[in-house]
Amino acid sequence: MSTNQESVNSDQYNVVLLAGGVGGAKLADGLAQILPSERLTVVVNTGDDFQHLGLKICPDLDTVMYMLAGVNNDETGWGRQNESWRTISEASRLGGPDWFKLGDLDLATHLVRSHLLGEGRTLTAVTRQLCRGFDIPVSILPMSDQPAPTTIESGDGIRPFQEWFVKERWQPAADKIHFPEDIKASPAVMSALQKADLVLIAPSNPFVSIDPILNVYPIKSMIMDLPMAVVAVSPIIGGQAVKGPAAKMMAEKGMPVTAAAVADYFGDLIDGFVYDQEDAGTLEGLDVAHLAVDSWMRDQADRVRLAKDVLAFASELANS
Repeated sequence: MSTNQESVNSDQYNVVLLAGGVGGAKLADGLAQILPSERLTVVVNTGDDFQHLGLKICPDLDTVMYMLAGVNNDETGWGRQNESWRTISEASRLGGPDWFKLGDLDLATHLVRSHLLGEGRTLTAVTRQLCRGFDIPVSILPMSDQPAPTTIESGDGIRPFQEWFVKERWQPAADKIHFPEDIKASPAVMSALQKADLVLIAPSNPFVSIDPILNVYPIKSMIMDLPMAVVAVSPIIGGQAVKGPAAKMMAEKGMPVTAAAVADYFGDLIDGFVYDQEDAGTLEGLDVAHLAVDSWMRDQADRVRLAKDVLAFASELANS
């Protein structure tokens, strides 16, 4: 399928991106550079949110927010650029937990968020205020206003997600992933999905970044029913995850560590699948429209290029 940008006016569509982690933040940034801000909504995983040092930490929301604000740390993929660490160092010296690093600039976000939540505001409202503070015009929405913590079951017990992911560096096998029941999407998320023409699934970990979003009622059923096209982007390139534990988790599940296996995992949810040209030809047996492109996102130019390719592909599917 062609990705000729001249033939498709993709900014006529309302686009919802499901995102988590660095891959989600990068594609969100690419889309934000080429779409009118009122046409893009980023729905972000909050399954990895947790309380730390008495503060509400929302790692995926912050990664997306910092990326779109242009204040992210490109070297680590998380946190703020030009960061300092005096507060967490002193907290550690006084006996506080320091396995989850909170930089001094980053700490301001968590302080304000925790303060506003304590006043009774919703996470959606608080995120909107934080985005205003960072001059982000795009709508960034938590998947739910309810806490929805993901937990990881390993051989010797069940761990909170961040303890498994950060403290234990995702080394214990993820035998089972647990999501809470009865979590509902916020009115803002449902409104965005009702208006969505295209839903895009970022190259995020399918199991711990995207599945938590799809577990929130009624997000999955709305995506199945409403948009003109749903397109996912592979987080696997050449048999490896671009970042994080996705490849390890696939192997632990007995899945082939391939882009094709990711497309198969999403199944009937998606109408199209974008994967890297390194894996070109490996999806021929799957019954889903697919497109091989250069999907590496090393800098903003790469992010914009991939966003254009994905949008053009989704637009053509919507018009077919």
